[in-house]
Amino acid sequence: MTGRKQSDEHVIARNRAATFHYELSDRYEAGIVLRGSEVKSLREGRVHLADAFAVVERGEVWLRNMHIASFFHARAFPHDERSARKLLLHAREIQQIERAIMREGYTLVPLDLHFRNGHVKVTLGVGRGKKVHDKRATIAERTEERETLQELRARQRRGG
Repeated sequence: MTGRKQSDEHVIARNRAATFHYELSDRYEAGIVLRGSEVKSLREGRVHLADAFAVVERGEVWLRNMHIASFFHARAFPHDERSARKLLLHAREIQQIERAIMREGYTLVPLDLHFRNGHVKVTLGVGRGKKVHDKRATIAERTEERETLQELRARQRRGG
């Protein structure tokens, strides 16, 4: 038995570009249907969320275009690296998501993949694409925060 707790949460991958390209409003946590070789690849961290998106089809939520690299030791029965993967949500949550993305310009974006109690979970965000001027404002805010932190650290080093 290892020293890890059962309630440990371990982040596998983050979609850092999502917060830059989308203005997020609601967040949902969903389970994901995977094969054994996919889970083993996730444990090795061999996944990319950059191009991934989720869609609602016939009352089910599907995660598309997420790349999970094939597991080396599963060469006999490899999985498709970019196949659609079903997400597990309550019916009430699926209805809320469907209503939210029916609004013009809204989409369902995966924010991160993580293990919770031994199960792979996906955090989804409902967001609207940012315009160019919104992105510029975000860049300006980050630059300003970074410069003020650098100035504070420089003052602390000088002793004043």
